[in-house]
Amino acid sequence: MKKSLIALTIVVASVFGYRFWAGEKTYEIKNIPITVSRIVCFGDSLTRGYGATRGKEYPARLEEMTGIEVINSGVSGNTTADGLARLEDDVLAFEPDVVLITLGGNDLKNRVGVDTARANLVNVIQRIQAAGAMVVLGGIDIPLYGKGYAQMYDAVARQTGSVLIPNILEGIFGSPDLMSDSIHPNDKGYETMAGYFYNALAPFLRLRKK
Repeated sequence: MKKSLIALTIVVASVFGYRFWAGEKTYEIKNIPITVSRIVCFGDSLTRGYGATRGKEYPARLEEMTGIEVINSGVSGNTTADGLARLEDDVLAFEPDVVLITLGGNDLKNRVGVDTARANLVNVIQRIQAAGAMVVLGGIDIPLYGKGYAQMYDAVARQTGSVLIPNILEGIFGSPDLMSDSIHPNDKGYETMAGYFYNALAPFLRLRKK
């Protein structure tokens, strides 16, 4: 299939709005597109694919799974502030229909206050939404080290109307067969991550649930 020409039609929910279930409450997702021809993956080393064999990063695997053009705009070491600074050139310039975000892990590692990270993420997401794209936010939830970040991702998703994956490293972090080092997945781990994003998109696109 010619990926650049593929456009997936959204289910009827796009016409009437889609209520996203998270915990005990639902909220409305913003900017569900009519068709999707381009996805931008925006974030840090988890998006760039640190520890993966070339072509095995999660954006590359997601492109294989969906047949949609997927652009990898990940930069290792990026914080939410770094992402905000390069948003125009590395995301908005591509005019994506959907943007998948993995940012915040380096803020946590660098002991950036959770309120600062939240404000930056909200700014990033709202600017993306102002350009018309739907946002999927990949959160992180590291046991005993989260410092409120897991709750922050949930609050940001609700505030902005973004699709939330509560923990993109669920079942990956701490599993030697899925990790290339103490914090980054290997090829198999990134394939699992791609599956999480695929399944997050499935209710909105005509994708078969994996």
